[in-house]
Amino acid sequence: MLKHLTISNYALIDSLSISFDDGFSVITGETGAGKSILLGALGFVLGNRTDTSIMLDESKKCAVEAIFVVDNERFKPFFEENDLDFDEELILRRELSPTKKSRAFINDTPVTAQQLKELGNQLVDIHSQHDSLLLTNADFQLEIIDNAADNNALLAEYQGVYHRFVALRNELKSLREMAQKNVAENDFLSFQLDELLKADLQDGEYEEVSQRLELLENAEEVKTLLAQSTNLLKDSEVSILDQLNELKSNVERLKRYIPEAEQYLERLESTKIELKDIAQDIDSLQDSTQFDAESLNELQERFDLLQRLMMKHHVNDYADLLKIREDLQQKVGAFANIDELIAKKENEVRKCEKELSQLADNLSDRRKKVKLSFEKSVTDIIRQLKMPHGVFEVEITEFSDKSEYSEKGWDKICFLFSANKGVKPEDMSRVASGGELSRLMLAIKAVAAESNYIPTLIFDEIDTGVSGEVASKLGDIMHKMGDSLQIVSITHLPQIASKAKNHFFVYKDEDNEKTRSCIRQLSHDERVTEIAKMLSNDKITPEAIRAAEVILTI
Repeated sequence: MLKHLTISNYALIDSLSISFDDGFSVITGETGAGKSILLGALGFVLGNRTDTSIMLDESKKCAVEAIFVVDNERFKPFFEENDLDFDEELILRRELSPTKKSRAFINDTPVTAQQLKELGNQLVDIHSQHDSLLLTNADFQLEIIDNAADNNALLAEYQGVYHRFVALRNELKSLREMAQKNVAENDFLSFQLDELLKADLQDGEYEEVSQRLELLENAEEVKTLLAQSTNLLKDSEVSILDQLNELKSNVERLKRYIPEAEQYLERLESTKIELKDIAQDIDSLQDSTQFDAESLNELQERFDLLQRLMMKHHVNDYADLLKIREDLQQKVGAFANIDELIAKKENEVRKCEKELSQLADNLSDRRKKVKLSFEKSVTDIIRQLKMPHGVFEVEITEFSDKSEYSEKGWDKICFLFSANKGVKPEDMSRVASGGELSRLMLAIKAVAAESNYIPTLIFDEIDTGVSGEVASKLGDIMHKMGDSLQIVSITHLPQIASKAKNHFFVYKDEDNEKTRSCIRQLSHDERVTEIAKMLSNDKITPEAIRAAEVILTI
């Protein structure tokens, strides 16, 4: 349940802190005093989208914090799935900076607005004046019945299997489409693959062939350069090695006169050894390098083949050509095994559908079992709300083609209603008036509350347009709902306000500069005065005071 709400710099609220209790509470106040602002702030901290112009003072941060006392077993899975620390005292906080940047926290851990909303939807149900129209929505009707049937865990299991079934069915469809493609396409792919396989392409081959080809195509120049290099190093009359020996001899003689010249001898000897090694290596290159015309022709043919294949497949990189060969092998292989793959996937789909069908049956059975008791409970309540002949029914029909599943099974739910004796109930979206929809919504949520529908339920003027007698019955029903969950109702009717365990009053506080919305919990005497004011249209008479005292004791 909602334990405490703190609001700062939100719309007309400068700073507000309010504690709530369990059971049935009401909020009253003049029109425009700020009751809707209070709900807007609560919606903000529960993750709803909000207007960034809500700040009373745009130079300051807007912050709303809500503290809840929650049930461990019901909410712990959410915290485990989102890797959050769980505590039975749950703190939700949301901030909006002057730069319009929003931040959200759950138990002081930063979260996304979506995570905040997901948790908020499990904590509080805010029913606004226009939400009664939801009652005509088929998905909402199915959700209500599933809550009454305690189907949440079963539905989650079903949906997991359903998503797997859809994925498998899509995979099977893709395989069948592949099998139906023109055989000529596979023949063409096979031809291309066969050509590449016959080419016997090797990793790194293109670079090796191109380098070897360039060598052979420039054989004369290579031979000349090798011969010249050998000549310069050792074979000419003034070869480098001979000159180096002469230089070494000169330094040997020089050291007698300049001792420090001896340091050059070791360096010259090292240079001589290195140059002799180079000369030997060049000799080896001359011996090992083959320049025969046959090798040149073979390499030229191989290089031309590789170039032609790369051009044919529109690639400039040899590695891309190898990748095309790999892709073709996979495609041709997949096509060759397509019948086997289809048979295997069909078997997977059948097994998954069998499991899905069983879960859908279980869901349907549980919905049908709860149907009669739900109908009776809702009908009993609406007959208390000045609809003595009212009848409420739940129509459950299965899809005509059971191979077509939805995310919630194969049931279609339709709420039927009749307000008049002897008139067959029909789809309430066609026959219920706005006032009747409001009373039906209250009755349905009252029954849902018995199934732990949601911890906190807030009604925003659900009593609009009802008479005093009906209002009193509404108050009784909400008071009883308070035995199962926390109920908060914003109301203008004294008959409802008098039934509450706790009474909060919203008012405006004005000074020379600003108007601010405030709220406080009323004492018993203050409640008498407030209800008297509601009874007498703001003119508090002794009779109104006595009437207020009476209805507070009923």
